Amino acid sequence: MRTITRSYDTYDAARRVVDDLEAAGFPATDISLIGRHASTDDSNAGEGAGIGATLGGAAGLLAGLGLLAIPGIGPVVAAGWLASTAAGAAAGGVTGGVIGAFTSAGEDEPSANYYAETVRRGGSVVSVKADEDKAPAAEAIMDGAAPIDRDARLADYRKEGWSRFDDRGEPYRPLI
Repeated sequence: MRTITRSYDTYDAARRVVDDLEAAGFPATDISLIGRHASTDDSNAGEGAGIGATLGGAAGLLAGLGLLAIPGIGPVVAAGWLASTAAGAAAGGVTGGVIGAFTSAGEDEPSANYYAETVRRGGSVVSVKADEDKAPAAEAIMDGAAPIDRDARLADYRKEGWSRFDDRGEPYRPLI
């Protein structure tokens, strides 16, 4: 079993990837989504019970979407096993909760920091657990949806002085 993770600039792009993975036969239980959506900026994470119906779909992973407050990121829409791990860490006040969620999913620490920072800055992350024989199909679906170029994005972050995700920092608010 491999975990394949990609980041996307928008929640809508990530949502389409989840839909495509489910349509290709990947079980919703093997897919996770954590991301920022415009509705999260004005929401209270405690009011997320119905967000799955609004932002998600009628079945599968997206029907289970809810709002989650992650330290250093703020409110996000989240569903799946990765979201459950992050929620447990956030509820327990565990330092590095979102980093721990990504590393427990098999990501190395630099990748976990990158994915957490991407979500903090408004992006979304999709992870899928796939058997080795199905991993190429998952990668094709995820890569076909124009994920963020990790190396280019990391270079941009580093130009700004970023070195790692800080869960004690304020959620990112882009300049308008």
